[in-house]
Amino acid sequence: MDGKTTVSRGTIVFDLDGTLVDSVPDLAGALDTLMSEKGLAPIGVDTTRRLIGHGIPNLVRGALAERGVEWEDGAGADAVRRFTEIYGARVSLETRPYRDVARVLQELAADGWQMAVCTNKMERFARAIVGDLDLGHFFAVVAGPDTFKVGKPDPRHLTETAKAAGGREPIIFVGDSEVDIATGKAAGVPVIALTYGYTRTPLDGLGADRLIDAFADLPDAIASVLAAR
Repeated sequence: MDGKTTVSRGTIVFDLDGTLVDSVPDLAGALDTLMSEKGLAPIGVDTTRRLIGHGIPNLVRGALAERGVEWEDGAGADAVRRFTEIYGARVSLETRPYRDVARVLQELAADGWQMAVCTNKMERFARAIVGDLDLGHFFAVVAGPDTFKVGKPDPRHLTETAKAAGGREPIIFVGDSEVDIATGKAAGVPVIALTYGYTRTPLDGLGADRLIDAFADLPDAIASVLAAR
């Protein structure tokens, strides 16, 4: 964060995958390696994108279901452990920030916003990604479902992340999916949703305070949300 900033504006909490970064290539690559080890056909980028958003266990469960493999407690847990090993070795191999992310985060930091990440990706992976992509210095907190032992759409994941970041109000949540919108609404926090992400459900009508098509549009959307308060 910019140490010269003196004005406190509030707290912006961001989802990670599908909001700040396109992580599908690395997730798909890890899933395809897992499938190959099991003698199954690859999952691919398009299906992986559809399965993202509910954490690694649900991602692996969904991928196995795509290949007609029923989840069994022991075998399922083993598959999750193996996927975690594979993915951990390549979390930022092909993952990249979306266009204008670094520039806009710099503008928001200079404007006095405290920022944090609230993601259903495990904290160590999320930290590795934002660090490898030179985004980590923007965030006071990077929280996964293992950070506070609760994950989205449980609103405590968002509220505890904001609190750990300092809890400055107003608090705004920026995400890309039905999970993010549900989380923000349950927490009573305005939600700005990006339409380019990994949602399984069309975002229209889900109750986001603003929908935007590009990260560059975020400052104007924030101003609009604040003006409506």
